[in-house]
Amino acid sequence: MGNLFGKKKRTRVTEQDKAVLQLKQQRDKLRQYQKKISLQLEKERLLAKQLLKNGRKDKALLLLKKKRYQEQLLDKTDNQISNLERMVQDLEFAQIEKKVIDGLRVGNQCLKKMHEVMSIEEVERIMDETQDAVEYQRQIDEMLSGSLTQEDEEAVLAELEAITQGDVELPDVPQEELPDVHEAGEEKGRERPRRKAELLAA
Repeated sequence: MGNLFGKKKRTRVTEQDKAVLQLKQQRDKLRQYQKKISLQLEKERLLAKQLLKNGRKDKALLLLKKKRYQEQLLDKTDNQISNLERMVQDLEFAQIEKKVIDGLRVGNQCLKKMHEVMSIEEVERIMDETQDAVEYQRQIDEMLSGSLTQEDEEAVLAELEAITQGDVELPDVPQEELPDVHEAGEEKGRERPRRKAELLAA
């Protein structure tokens, strides 16, 4: 019976990964050493102060000399930590560069395969066929446009005009009732046929 959950994919650890890990571990140990020495120096400074109060100047001087020597060690430790961090950064950047180069290599291989499938001759043939098809369509268009008479052209233009006018939007008809006509308006309405008759008689 197979594994229901499948096998977990293992991440491959390279020699560069191991080197980076070792450098980081060494850096962390140096930082721990720095912290320890810093605490010790603070204690020794307080102890030297107490010795001076007690009149033991020689002991206090010896303790301060030891403290000075340890401070110099701390300075050297800072330089070592800086070198380790620089080395870690260089290694990590080199890993990034390697991944970029690997990606470029795969990309170049894919491009070569695509070029094998689509050669320059094939592209030129397709372009020529496309140009032939465009020219053929142009000739058909010229033949169709040349076969229309002047009467056909006018009919086409008239149909275009009718379609254009049909697309014009007209205002909506009002839904409200018209107001009542005033008497003065009725008088004017009666006078208009009478004046028209008089003009015709003249």
